[in-house]
Formats: sequence, C-alpha cells, structure tokens
Amino acid sequence: MTEQNQHLQQKLWDIANELRGKMDADDFRDYILGFIFYKYLSTKMDLYANEILKPDKLTFQDLEGHKKEEEYMSAVKEAALDALGFFLKPSELFSELARRGNAGGKNKFILGDLAKVLAGIEQSTMGAESEEDFGNLFEDLDLTSSKLGKSENDKNELIVKVLSHLDEIDFDIANDESDVLGDAYEYLIGQFASGAGKKAGEFYTPQQVSKVLAKLVTVGKKKLKNVYDPTCGSGSLLLRVAREVKEVAGFYGQEKNPTTYNLCRMNMIMHDVHYKRFDIKNEDTLERPQHIDLRFDAIVANPPFSAKWSASPLFMTDDRFSAYGKLAPKTKADFAFLQHMIHQLDDKGTMAIVLPHGVLFRGAAEGHIREFLIKERNYLDTVIGLPANIFYGTSIPTCILVLKKKRENEKDVLFIDASQHFEKIKTQNHLREADVEKIITTYKERTAEDKYSHVATIAEIEENDYNLNIPRYVDTFEEEEPVDLEAVAKEIKSINKEMVKTDKEIAGFCKELGIEAPF
Repeated sequence: MTEQNQHLQQKLWDIANELRGKMDADDFRDYILGFIFYKYLSTKMDLYANEILKPDKLTFQDLEGHKKEEEYMSAVKEAALDALGFFLKPSELFSELARRGNAGGKNKFILGDLAKVLAGIEQSTMGAESEEDFGNLFEDLDLTSSKLGKSENDKNELIVKVLSHLDEIDFDIANDESDVLGDAYEYLIGQFASGAGKKAGEFYTPQQVSKVLAKLVTVGKKKLKNVYDPTCGSGSLLLRVAREVKEVAGFYGQEKNPTTYNLCRMNMIMHDVHYKRFDIKNEDTLERPQHIDLRFDAIVANPPFSAKWSASPLFMTDDRFSAYGKLAPKTKADFAFLQHMIHQLDDKGTMAIVLPHGVLFRGAAEGHIREFLIKERNYLDTVIGLPANIFYGTSIPTCILVLKKKRENEKDVLFIDASQHFEKIKTQNHLREADVEKIITTYKERTAEDKYSHVATIAEIEENDYNLNIPRYVDTFEEEEPVDLEAVAKEIKSINKEMVKTDKEIAGFCKELGIEAPF
C-alpha cells in the first residue's frame, strides 16, 4: 500500500472518529460513507463536464447564468447520464454546499438544500438506463434524524463540519491510474465492521478471507465474463475478485438488507465500476433469486451462517434443489445457498463459499445433500479449514468449500487444515499474507503436507460415510514428550521427605501454642 493510500485512509478515519460524537459507529457509517460518495459523484461530474466543455472554452461553473444556460445544461446532462449515469448542476456540487455552509465563517443552514440535492441526484436518473442503479442510494442519510443532534441547528452544525472536513481532502479522482479513494472506502467499511459486532457479518468479509476466495476462483484465468455473489453485502468480495484478473466484464450480486444494498452500489461506483457493468439487486436470494437464468464464470459468497429460510415444499420443484431429493433444514440454510450457487455456476466456472464447520459432518438432510454432491455429481474439489474467531461477530470455526462442475481432479478431494496458521491481533485472529499464499499454493499444486493437507480419494471419503470433518483426513495430532517415570518417582519421594519434615515443624508450633496438630 502506498503512503498516499495510508494517509487518506487514516485521515478519513480520524474525521469519522472526531465527528461522530456519541453516535453509534454503525449509524455514523451511513452518513460519512454517504457524504464521501456524494463528494465523489460531484468531483466526477465536475471533471467530466469540464472535459466536454473544453471545445467551447467554457467550464462547468460558467454555465449557470450563461445566456445559453438551458441549451448547454441540457446537452451536458444528456451526455453525463450516459457516461456517468447521473447529473448534478454546478450549484449542487459538494464543494458548493460546503462553501455555502461556511459562508462568512459561520455555519449557514444548508440541510434543506442538501436534502434536495441528494434527492435530485436520484431524480436525475429517472427514465435513464441507470435509474435502478442510483435509485434510493441516499435513503439512509436521514438529515432529520435526532441522532445528528437535538435541534435543527445542532444537526446542521454537525453536517457542515463533516462537509468542511471532507472538502479539504483531495481524492485524486482525476488520476486514472489510482484507486486511492476506492481503497480508502474499503478501509472505512472494514474499520466500521470491526466495531459493529455481530451486525458486521451482514456486510463485510475480512480482507484476507476475501483475498483467499478471490484467488481460489481465478486460478488460471486472466479475464472473467462475469462474477457473482448471491449474498454480496458491501460488494467487497466482488471487487476483490476483479483485482486478481485483468478484466471482469460484469459484476452481479444480490443483497437482502436495503442499507447494505445501497452500500454495495456505492462501493461499486466508488471503485469506478461503470453502472452498465454491474447489476446488484435488493432481494432475498433463496426465496426470490434475481439472476436465475444467468451462469457465471466465478461465484464467491460468505452467506449468513446457519440462517433461517422457509424451506417450503414448493422448492422441491425448483431446479436449484429438486435433484437432491431433500431440502436444507429451515434453521440452517447453509446448503441451500451452496445449491443455489451451483445451479448458477457455468460448466467451466469455479465457486468458493465460506460456511460453518457443521456442513462438513451434520447428518439428516444435510448429510444426504453432501453425499449427493460428492457421489452423484462429484462437484466438490477442495475443503479448507480456517482459524476460529476470524470473522467479525462470531468466534465459530469456518471452512471454505471449492466446487466445480467439471473438475480436473475427478478422483480425489483436497483437504487443507489452515486452522492453526494465523496471527492474533487483540481479540481477533487474522490470516497473514504468508498464510494466504500457503493456502493458494497448496490448492494450485494439490500437494499433501504432513499436518496441513491431504489428497483424499473418493473411495476414502465414501469409507467415512461422506463425512468431511477435516481431522478425519488431515492428522494434526502432536505427540507429547515421553514421560520419564523414574524421574517422576524420585521427585515424588523427595516431595514426601519434605512433607514429613514440614509436618514435624507444624506439630512443634502447635505444641508450643497448646493446640492439637491438624494431622
């Protein structure tokens, strides 16, 4: 990471901590990230408009009040909606609102203007191709919320401070070679996640785990037609996959939580993913899948662990589940997510999913589905055990399952036990860079290593009744030092002699005191 990246990340985090006051970090996240996004859009708009106005020797700021204002503004808007997906007037830009809020060195009331501008960004896309991608993006920025302050002036004062601090920072958006702001945005999401407790699992996968998943699904690939995450959260996994290849033509995701869905779309745009290249939906993936007719080159997911779902008997006629003969239990949707992903996986694609360890050995319907996957379909390629306490909000041990419809190694399954390879930072366990590389190298080379990895034949798995519990395949037992019984016996004798001596001394003290000895 460059010094510029680190400086921006730290500065933004310092601003967040300074300004949120007593507000819950999870609540303030939506405000600070939303305003950073607003500044990003404003800067993109300003840069783009100035570029296309160059031939007319005009700047974007020149348009308001110009004798041909309506004509120019209409042309710029039309071009911006196609190129950027949205439109802002010069007077609606972030810098202009920040300036008005601090006019004359005093806090001027701008809450009403700001609310109109944010609504206007969404309204500018009405009827355009980008309408769905920008719709309700700012709905979590409630400028009337009492969380911002008791009075309207208190709320306004806080917002003006946020805008003023952010206005002073150069996001370096004009540099096409840099993704400093995108990285900073990811950093902030991660920082908020680390303090959000159990709720963090709803929107963020730790960076190193994301890196493992992304590397697993891109081995041997330089370009991807598309990538998909059925529980995409903030979109970090999708974006991580893009870093591992030269090109991803399309990003697809589905997210149930509306707030997180908004965060994901912002994150995509902040990483300069054009609105025509991503399709993120706000729906329950298992109950109402939105991309069901598509097949994907790469699929990654960190679904909510052991989530509840309807498990309606109607799903027995759903192509995603019908072939298995049984549905995942109502109280544990882990296998339902896995089956959904397999259904959408392209024949030459790879999928990697994070799940709780229970999927490896639980019986009943889950045991039946697991056996079907291995025995009848032979889709399971690799099982990777991760350290416990590596995810925000839960300390349970987890695993990664890698599946392919057409496997290069049809007669075996690779097991990797990476559960003891981590660094403890405060209360959280973290995969180090070396730990990530060891997992990926072992996966690529499919090597067996004592106490770390094992290549199990399908027959071996069958002998274990399709139980995939990693210790059955990777022996991590450490022999203890042999005990020298003779030395132990001598030590006991020595202790007994000392005890006899001590007992005599105690008896003497008791006699002097005229009391009975306690033995």
